[in-house]
Amino acid sequence: MHGRYLFPLLFLKLMPQLLWGQVSTEILMLSGHGADDPVTWDFMCTAGMNTGKWSTIGVPSCWELQGFGKYDYGFAKDSVRGKEQGFYRRTFKTPVAWKGRRIEIVFEGVMTDAEVKINGKSAGPIHQGAFYAFRYDITHLVRFDRENLVEVKVSKHSANQSVNEAERKADFWIFGGIFRPVRLEALPVTHIRNVAIDARADGSIRLAYSSTGDHDSVSLMLKWLSPGAAEQHMSITRNREVERILLDTRLSNPRFWTPETPERYEATLIIYQQGNALHRAVTKFGFRTVEIKARDGIYINGVKVKLKGVNRHTFRPESGRTSSRRISEEDVLLMKEMNMNAVRMSHYPPDGHFLDVCDSLGLFVLDELAGWHGYYDTEIGTRLMREMIDHDVNHPSVIMWVNGNEGGHNRDLDPLFADFDIQQRHVIHAWERFNGFDTQHYREFNYGIGNYDNGRDITLPTEFLHGQFDGGHGAGLEDYWEKMWRDPLSAGGFLWDFADNAVVRRDLKDSLDTDKHRGSDGILGPHLEKEGSFFAIREIWSPVFIERREIASGFDGSFMLENRYHFTNINACRFQWSLKRFGLKDTQTKEGQADPPSIMPGQRGKLNINLPDNWNTYDVLDLTVSRPDGKEVMTRSHPINTPAEISSRMVVRTGSAPARLEDRDSIYRVYVTGSIFDIRKRDGRLMKVSNTHGDVPFADGPVIQQGANNFSPINHRYDGDDLVIETAFDRKSHYNTLRWTIHPSGWIRLQVDYFPGAYFTDFIGVNFSMPESEIRSVTYMGDGPYRIWKNRMKGNLLGVWTKEYNTTETGEFP
Repeated sequence: MHGRYLFPLLFLKLMPQLLWGQVSTEILMLSGHGADDPVTWDFMCTAGMNTGKWSTIGVPSCWELQGFGKYDYGFAKDSVRGKEQGFYRRTFKTPVAWKGRRIEIVFEGVMTDAEVKINGKSAGPIHQGAFYAFRYDITHLVRFDRENLVEVKVSKHSANQSVNEAERKADFWIFGGIFRPVRLEALPVTHIRNVAIDARADGSIRLAYSSTGDHDSVSLMLKWLSPGAAEQHMSITRNREVERILLDTRLSNPRFWTPETPERYEATLIIYQQGNALHRAVTKFGFRTVEIKARDGIYINGVKVKLKGVNRHTFRPESGRTSSRRISEEDVLLMKEMNMNAVRMSHYPPDGHFLDVCDSLGLFVLDELAGWHGYYDTEIGTRLMREMIDHDVNHPSVIMWVNGNEGGHNRDLDPLFADFDIQQRHVIHAWERFNGFDTQHYREFNYGIGNYDNGRDITLPTEFLHGQFDGGHGAGLEDYWEKMWRDPLSAGGFLWDFADNAVVRRDLKDSLDTDKHRGSDGILGPHLEKEGSFFAIREIWSPVFIERREIASGFDGSFMLENRYHFTNINACRFQWSLKRFGLKDTQTKEGQADPPSIMPGQRGKLNINLPDNWNTYDVLDLTVSRPDGKEVMTRSHPINTPAEISSRMVVRTGSAPARLEDRDSIYRVYVTGSIFDIRKRDGRLMKVSNTHGDVPFADGPVIQQGANNFSPINHRYDGDDLVIETAFDRKSHYNTLRWTIHPSGWIRLQVDYFPGAYFTDFIGVNFSMPESEIRSVTYMGDGPYRIWKNRMKGNLLGVWTKEYNTTETGEFP
């Protein structure tokens, strides 16, 4: 089979299961599959914690998290940077059934330089580059009559300076070790390698593969990965080329892959020689077409899309860069819960299972060759780029490649992506105007987003709204997003970043360390705690946009909707309403469903709710939208009564007698229905509260945050049976007033009217003091479940919330 020629494809419709077992790749794990099931290897580290002695370590793992070596954040000076090495070894037995087969050892990722030996002999050249899978043919090195020894020398600091520049001088934690799984593979001598698929929305399929030996026929079977779906055997032609084989065919009416409908297929490729099956390879893929239209936008299956994305580090406090499928699923599910449809791999390729989850649950992915203000040299960069593409090429979620971040771009590599990628995906540079995209980072709204209007490139900030200490995401996103949504040249953007990177410091009593402010910029806390911006982003990025409407007399139960899905009619969603009336002890609720209107993507329409006649006797109307898969999109609260009206109704005013006031030097002491209140005359501050059970540790307030001064003389009076104690403060005394109302029931009410002394101020409001040791929980009526800031009002519901005391801090450091 030499030269180039075409002939009809031969295929078998039935393949005995026994034969499949003989021709499939067999796997023997030498490590665990991830952070959840590490396997013990012998280990010795040359510097830092637990140095210079053989012990054991779990593989895969980052050795710092196992108590070895030295912790480094990427900004560390070279003179103090950890450059320790780790020595790994373990024994294994080679299955006798593997005799006569090709045996390879595969590493999914090692930080950073890896030198591998089998039974004391080198398996091949040192691999340099942490985030890329690599393999060695060890057929000639393994033994079948006794145990084999695998040894790996891992250098945390690479001998190649460009690798250090691209991977290890960066704004993230730097680790060392065999941090991704290790396995053995047994393959037939003649076997399939590097299957790559380009499946388009029109049903066309281009499949390329190479093989290690000759074969005279091939079969391709496709199966839609849906319960009960049947295999489809393709009758196609085959083109034999010098280095790879191309198969071209078409499937009629395929199910498309999108983030909203992540339909996938499985391709089974079998090669034959004279009717005998030689090898079987299976890969998953999806039918979708990605098109970049210059000066226009990103089109998926012919539909222009906006990316609602986030940057994601592979990270957990206890395991560092070592991940698992469970971790991948947790992250993607939270992204989907925030109504995101995209994620950027910052700043290196992820584990394969993360892309599997993005494929199956539905997220667009920007897959990134490592680089941060530095980049790989062309020789090593070419090899690592090919390893990344070969590993990730068939994932339908991957829609573009990113060649480095923030100056870490080796421009010699740009044209080479197309040489290795059958899909010819577009290549961009993060933080640079390049190849038709403007991806500049962190532009201010007034001087940045506005200036996008002056350009002609597609705008896609690959980082924006830095979320340090939960300070940027929810506060600024709505302004940016409404501009992006309406701008025809905007393709969306990616928030920085997903979760705080706080690592467990084994050398500092297991404290959490974010390297001060540097790692504390996530939407979520280090253990995925939901911060305020989580709920704001969820509402702002809701694909069902509900226009604001006040619920007043004459309300007819209708809401105007805009469909911000790209591929889904709103009539596939579910709408549920809930009326709530708040009480002191419980909440009365009445619920129902509304028929979803038919509104195509990008269109507007009206939702009609058939509410009961007494709807206006309730306090709030909540409207919940759920996706076609049943997962909640968001819930929006529509107050019917104001909080002041609700609290006024709930307060018990009547009692056996009005409150009694005693004038005691610097305080007024008030007695009422078993309670005693001490209010300071000078400024109206509540100093002490006690009842029949003793002192209540809630006092010393209110403290006016901006610093109230110049209090007017305090006065007291009776308003009917209510005792009123009031004062005024500062220069605008007709605005700035403090009033206590003590009802005969023992209820006490505080009202503060406050006009800030400056228009621009960091904080306004009132505080009370309470010993932290006495705090158990808090129950309040208001917006929740998270605290509200004046610049982050989205994502909250009016309700009665109870929060247990916790000490969670998402920006901890020693």
